[in-house]
Amino acid sequence: MSPARVKYRKMHRGHRTGLAHRGSTVAFGEFGLQSLERCWLDTKQIEAARVAVTRFMKRRGKVWIRIFPHKSFTKKPLETRMGKGKGPLESWVAVIRPANVLFEVDGVTELVARESMRLAATKLPIRTKFISRHRMG
Repeated sequence: MSPARVKYRKMHRGHRTGLAHRGSTVAFGEFGLQSLERCWLDTKQIEAARVAVTRFMKRRGKVWIRIFPHKSFTKKPLETRMGKGKGPLESWVAVIRPANVLFEVDGVTELVARESMRLAATKLPIRTKFISRHRMG
């Protein structure tokens, strides 16, 4: 997962303070996985969580990924002295704030949805909680 094209390859780090106002409710499915901490989620972490959800659901229901890695992340090579400019592009990350809904599922029972979201949460580096459209929280 990465953007098709961007105007500038290398971005500023930005800030991760505050709560997520957009994307903080279940919008498409019936059940969701909501973040409780802030982080940068890598493309590999998002994909690992998606695979865990779809494998457990066994082609039943529908899955929505509510986050996308829009931000580029650079890193200098190991044992490199300071200076000589910004490092090469390492990967793409999604900026996650508390209350962001990461994944949504629909078309399955609550037990299946809860277990698939639990498996996805184990692949992520942050604490999350299972939420429902009707019982928010």
